Amino acid sequence: MKKQNLRSMAAQAVEQVVEQGQSLSNVLPPLQQKVSDKDKALLQELCFGVLRTLSQLEWLINKLMSRPMTGKQRTVHYLIMVGFYQLLHTRIPPHAALAETVEGAVAIKRPQLKGLINGVLRQFQRQQEELLAEFARTENQYLHPSWLLTRLKKAYPQQWQDIAGANNQRPPMWLRVNRNHHTRDAWLALLKESGMNGFTHDAYPDAVRLETPAPVHALPGFEEGWVTVQDASAQGCMTWLEPQNGEQILDLCAAPGGKTTHILEVAPQASVLAVDVDEQRLSRVYDNLKRLGLKAQVKQGDGRKPAEWCGDTQFDRILLDAPCSATGVIRRHPDIKWLRRDRDINELAQLQAEILDAVWPHLKSGGTLVYATCSVLPEENCQQIAAFLKRTPSASLHGTGTPERPGLQNLPGAEEGDGFFYAKLIKE
Repeated sequence: MKKQNLRSMAAQAVEQVVEQGQSLSNVLPPLQQKVSDKDKALLQELCFGVLRTLSQLEWLINKLMSRPMTGKQRTVHYLIMVGFYQLLHTRIPPHAALAETVEGAVAIKRPQLKGLINGVLRQFQRQQEELLAEFARTENQYLHPSWLLTRLKKAYPQQWQDIAGANNQRPPMWLRVNRNHHTRDAWLALLKESGMNGFTHDAYPDAVRLETPAPVHALPGFEEGWVTVQDASAQGCMTWLEPQNGEQILDLCAAPGGKTTHILEVAPQASVLAVDVDEQRLSRVYDNLKRLGLKAQVKQGDGRKPAEWCGDTQFDRILLDAPCSATGVIRRHPDIKWLRRDRDINELAQLQAEILDAVWPHLKSGGTLVYATCSVLPEENCQQIAAFLKRTPSASLHGTGTPERPGLQNLPGAEEGDGFFYAKLIKE
C-alpha cells in the first residue's frame, strides 16, 4: 500500500465538509480505505479533531496570516489547521507534526508553499502562550458557531456552557446487550474476562458504557449478535415505546436500524415495519438485522406520505425518530456544527410537524406513538409536541413531561448518553 500523507488527506476531508457542506461520514470512509489499519485511526482523529476545534484553528490562522488562502490554494488553509491541531491537541512530537504537515503540501501539489506552512506553524509555536491566552477571552473559546450558542443560551440560560462543553468532548462508547442471549450482568462478566470494564445505566436496562472505547471485534459475541453499539439515550426509546409480542409496530425514519433491532430484541414476536426515506442508509438496516438474526419488513418511503408505503394499515405502536438538527449528538459528529445553519431549525420543525400529522391517523385507538429526536432545541422538541397536542384532540401525553412543557429532554454528559428528547403520546 503506497504511503499516503495523512495530513493532506485530513485537510482535503475537512475542506469538503466546511466548504462544500458534505457530511464527514460520507467523506471519511473512502479515504480510510486508502490507508493502513494503523493509520485509519490517526486520520479519523485528525478529521474529527479539526472539526471539533475549528473555531480555535480558524481564529489562529486569522491572527498569524495577513491574508486568507483562496481558490486552488484553499486546501493549504486546512492543512495549516491540521498542523495547529496536532501541536495543540495531540501527543504527536512537534517536530514530526511539523515535518509531516509541511510534506503535505507536496501531496496536494503545492510544494512551493512548504516554506509558508513551515513559517506559520513555527510562528505559532513561538507565540503559542499569548495567542491561547487571548483566544480564551473570546466567544470562539466555546468552539460553536454563534447562531447555535445564541439558541443554547436562550433555551438553557443556566446550562448552555455545560452543553457546549459536553459537545466538545470525545463521546463515550455505549453498548446494548441483546437480552435474548444474555442478561446485562452475564455479558458484563464476559467483558471482564476479556480484560475490559463496563458500567451500567440506572435508567436503561440493556445499556453498558465501556470504560475505554474498543473496536467492535474485541467485544464478546459481537459477530454473534450478543451486543450492539448504540448510545444510551437512543436506547431510552424502548422505555417509552414498550413494544409487545404480537403487535404491529412502525419504526419510522428507521435507518441505520438500531431502534428497529432493539424493538425486536424486546418483543421478538412483534411484526415490525422499518421505513426510511434514504434508500442508501436502509442497507445498514438490513446489515443490522442480519447480524442479529432478526426479521423485519423494510421499505423506502417518505414519512409525510404513509399511504404510499403502508396503505391504510394501522399500527399498535409507532416510533418516530424524527429528522432533526442532531444538536444532541455533536460530540459524535462534530461536523454538525458547521453543516447546520440557523434557518434549518424552522425548516426541520415544519417537516417534523408534517410527519406527525401524516402518521397519526395510522395509529390505532389506544395505541402509543413515541416522538424522539437527537436534538436539544425546544423548537424541535417540547414546542413541537405542545403545538401537536393543541391541534390534535385525540392525542394525550403520558409519563413524559407536563402539558406546559411536554416531553423529556436528556442533555449530553460525560458519563451519560447523548442529547435526546422523548414524548409518549396515546391516541384516545
